[in-house]
Amino acid sequence: MNKTLITYFSCSSNTRNVALKLKEILKGDIFEIEPSIPYTDADLNWENENSRSSIEMKNASARPDIKNKINIADYETIYLGFPIWWYTAPRIINTFLESYDFTNKKVYLFATSGGSNLDNTYLELTKLYPNINFIKTRVFSPSITTSELEKELNN
Repeated sequence: MNKTLITYFSCSSNTRNVALKLKEILKGDIFEIEPSIPYTDADLNWENENSRSSIEMKNASARPDIKNKINIADYETIYLGFPIWWYTAPRIINTFLESYDFTNKKVYLFATSGGSNLDNTYLELTKLYPNINFIKTRVFSPSITTSELEKELNN
């Protein structure tokens, strides 16, 4: 059991772009975390305090439903990617983390963001899920090339 899974949540193509490059580099399997109810542009309007994403992010116990499932038992290494929302992971990432057993797995966190780093997200997730072995990578630009990403992974 030394298989690698690249899993990601992406409402735009930003995190997806990085995940696809990771798949190419790591030769792992890929899985997209899809919400049961897809987000619309209006849902993602962070400037509207009544938008779906704003309401979810204000509620620390919000757990949006995930449409699809995966068997992670065969994976030892998991790369988990997402956009940074309100300086942390979207609540659907909590749903994902609470849906599976991550015992004896390494979970590499990566993200995309317009200006945030991964520090706060890493601290929050390690506090919420102390039994998960999180490894912080960093926030990647969606335009990072495959060769640039490979160099980052080797550092």
